[in-house]
Amino acid sequence: MKIFITTGTLDFLKKIEKKYPLERMLAMLNENGALLLHETNEQTVFNEPRRYEVLESYGELKKEGFVVMNNIAVTDEGRPLFEHQFKQQAETLVNTSGLTALRLLRSLNSNPYILMTIWENKDLYQKWQSTNTTFNALMADFNGPQNLFIDAPYTSKYTIAENSES
Repeated sequence: MKIFITTGTLDFLKKIEKKYPLERMLAMLNENGALLLHETNEQTVFNEPRRYEVLESYGELKKEGFVVMNNIAVTDEGRPLFEHQFKQQAETLVNTSGLTALRLLRSLNSNPYILMTIWENKDLYQKWQSTNTTFNALMADFNGPQNLFIDAPYTSKYTIAENSES
């Protein structure tokens, strides 16, 4: 499975989404702009997307919710360890109340990995993040003495743009 991501204005991206109703696509919006995600086993319809391989997958992508993308730049030597550690933690993470989908994405063109989680809403994500020791343990595993990171991880948050007529 692959995921392709492109950016543009929300109106433009919604037109692409509407043009391909049989494709699994999600339009997302935050204060910095909009993006459109295309999940497929085939070729993408995007002209120049960012390209990712799906390493771990849980849940279906739905056209509602709150999306958190943790961008994690990992050294070439650290990639096998990072993927192994994530797989060890994934089962605990996917059983979290309010989590509807998860994708671990490995870039096909460059770094970073993206840990994408989709939540029922922003409040459930914030509650989990602030009270759950699993989140802290997951981050601590990646911040160990192995020095897996090239740069500090960063997070992008989006609201899924619900179906609307453009």
